[in-house]
Amino acid sequence: MASLFRQAALRTQRGERLALCVVVAAKGSTPQGAGAKMLVSPSGELAGTLGGGCVEAEVRRRALQLLAANPQPVSPDTPGELFTFRLDSDLGWDDGLICGGSLDIFVRLLAPADAPEFLDLAAAIDDRRPASFRFTYTAGDQARQYLERLAPPPALVIAGAGHVGQALAALATPLGFDVTVIDDRPDFASPERFPTAARRITADVESHLAKIPLDDLTYIVIVTRGHRGDGRALAAILRRATATTPQYVGLIGSKRKIIAILSDLAAQAIPEHLLHRVHAPIGLDIGAQSVPEIALSIAAELTAIRHRLPVEHAADSPVGRPMKLTPDQIAAAIHRAASANPIPPSDR
Repeated sequence: MASLFRQAALRTQRGERLALCVVVAAKGSTPQGAGAKMLVSPSGELAGTLGGGCVEAEVRRRALQLLAANPQPVSPDTPGELFTFRLDSDLGWDDGLICGGSLDIFVRLLAPADAPEFLDLAAAIDDRRPASFRFTYTAGDQARQYLERLAPPPALVIAGAGHVGQALAALATPLGFDVTVIDDRPDFASPERFPTAARRITADVESHLAKIPLDDLTYIVIVTRGHRGDGRALAAILRRATATTPQYVGLIGSKRKIIAILSDLAAQAIPEHLLHRVHAPIGLDIGAQSVPEIALSIAAELTAIRHRLPVEHAADSPVGRPMKLTPDQIAAAIHRAASANPIPPSDR
């Protein structure tokens, strides 16, 4: 989000003409919810996304029409245009979306005078300060106010810059996590190995975790290079957890290693209820064996926690299981559709 706002500001400051497309309302099942954003340039270049597919292509086409109709740099008062898409079987486009929901998308032509607002929003997100993005748009003959409260992105602290930490950082950044990597080896916690990380810190992992900012948007993943380092890193976090509780603390390792570390911490008077909160072994069970697969299983668990899904150990837990419809569900749906729309005898 911050990068999109910053890009909009810097490009309009240079005199580029851009259209900002924002999902201002969404109902039912849709490719993206309210708040999704996409920039369109007169050349058709895109930044951000509205979910892809035919809706995004159609919004791009209409945004290009608006840009072509306004060839000069616009003023902040230049009106945009609101488009409504109903995603049902009557859509009639080649892609044939039948999500069943509806989207209101406002296409706003940007002016150089908009740049300070977008720079302020980008800075607030970078500094992890709350901010609000708002503008007025017209729906029919009514003026409406769009208001989006921008929460700071979740902070992912990866303790350990080895192979798993490197692979996880590459996945987590495009998932929207603000990534910090900590390792005591400068050649490991390097820009070359972690080009997308917001911060690369060379320091003693245990000491730095003892003072790093923590809140309920903080996710800690402990993947240091050894059993002893993992235990010390976990202890540094759990000793602070009574006063400041991170959203997620995960520890890599086999079940045998995990039990040994947790038993040792219990002997150090770490309260047992804090030990129960540790996600260990880390990740969702997808049968991961290689480093990329392990990173994927960790990223999947982080995403589930972020979306408040119940990551549990019960056999019937929905998280980490296929979303594929069962044969019974498919058969029942086909039967309902056939009953609702019987084929006339003449058409059989």
